[in-house]
Amino acid sequence: MGASETIPAVDGMVWVPGGTFVMGSDRHYPEEAPAHPATVGGFWIDSHPVTNAEFARFVRKTGHVTVAETAPDPAAYPGARPDLLVPFSAVFIAPPQRVSLADPSNWWTPVTGADWRHPQGPGSSVRSKPDHPVVHVAWADVAAYASWAGKEIPTEAEWERAARGGLDGAEFAWGDELSPGGQWMANTWQGEFPVSDTGEDGYQGTSPVGAYPANGYGLSDMIGNVWEWTADWYRGHATTAHACCTPAPDLGRAASIDRNDPARIPRKVMKGGSHLCAPNYCRRYRPAARMPQAVDTSTSHLGFRCVIRPTPGGGA
Repeated sequence: MGASETIPAVDGMVWVPGGTFVMGSDRHYPEEAPAHPATVGGFWIDSHPVTNAEFARFVRKTGHVTVAETAPDPAAYPGARPDLLVPFSAVFIAPPQRVSLADPSNWWTPVTGADWRHPQGPGSSVRSKPDHPVVHVAWADVAAYASWAGKEIPTEAEWERAARGGLDGAEFAWGDELSPGGQWMANTWQGEFPVSDTGEDGYQGTSPVGAYPANGYGLSDMIGNVWEWTADWYRGHATTAHACCTPAPDLGRAASIDRNDPARIPRKVMKGGSHLCAPNYCRRYRPAARMPQAVDTSTSHLGFRCVIRPTPGGGA
């Protein structure tokens, strides 16, 4: 009898069986290498990213105020100009003409008043998008939601195991072709990034969860739509590839800090790619893809989902 049969099913969640799989990739970006075996136990994971409606319920019940809605603490940012210490979040704004792809500030703009309710800034709203993934959530926000829900944020290895949907070693979450038979399998960017998204996949910007086919485990939006937070501190795969098991997620806080960051903000791993991932810029619409994300930073293309791990003895 499998572990999923010995603990009760959890509403809105899907069981991912434990096991060993090949994590990472040697064929793409250097931070994904080396491909290496990783082992996780079985767990329940949300069938889709947390939506605006679900996050709104959390805020109503708890009164939570997100990081993007809170003025930064001057003590945490020594030397920062006082006029810059205002509530804001990072919003993608397409430039009017071709720009250098080496400088993300060409399309990312800190917008005062951008937050989960107002994803493009003042005047925008999520009222017509209750089933879209919530965005503009920093690490403290997703951790608070998970705690309130009685859940946790997945480790990077758990997330990648779930995203692969049982297809160990496949390029994408659905196989080895980006759009098999001409069918778009995830919300990504078509056209020339960052100037023009043609929306051939049906959407520009975020999409309702479940708009594309689920993977082999029945999970929606593991790839594309929005990036997702994981619990792991960011560090190179090479530092852990020799281990037989996944390292504890609380290791490496100091090692995760970008040495060029004067504020020395720790970074977590985010996974899955987003609607901004394009063939000409960020081919990270794959389970192996990973990027660092500063814990104090929220954006218009980053969300999350939660897990529940069985407790010893069989309860969830």
